[in-house]
Amino acid sequence: MAGNRALPVITAANRAFWTGGREGHLLVQRCTVCRRWVHPPVDACVACGGALDPAPVSGDGYVFSFTVNHHPYNATVGVPYVIALVELVEQEGLRLPTNIVGCAPAEVRIGMPVHVSFEAEGEFFVPLFAPSGGTAPGPAGPEWMTVGERRGAPS
Repeated sequence: MAGNRALPVITAANRAFWTGGREGHLLVQRCTVCRRWVHPPVDACVACGGALDPAPVSGDGYVFSFTVNHHPYNATVGVPYVIALVELVEQEGLRLPTNIVGCAPAEVRIGMPVHVSFEAEGEFFVPLFAPSGGTAPGPAGPEWMTVGERRGAPS
């Protein structure tokens, strides 16, 4: 997908997130008062109104939700590709919309451990996630099963 993404306008709030990959760091805003991680980037903490500073996270997470896109909305982007919400291990509910790379779309599973990588596009370093082979800290149980598993189908 390199060179074909619709990219946002860089602002004071999101600059560190979109450029931190240059140094290999995924930078997410963190409240200086309550220490809560905040994403997407905003001007003040959504929990307490405190000031936010960008800080590096581990880049480890797991697939919280995903879909496989088969429609060529952009003729320059090959299909299929995975659009996912990845929950970072630093905080429950800290989720990033992203793409899953490094495996076939059919291999992606909810709860799959992933790690960040970056795709350079001009001044942007787009965070993407690939399978890590680690152990996901996400919850176990019916809400983390595939639809087929919930219906009793073999996985």
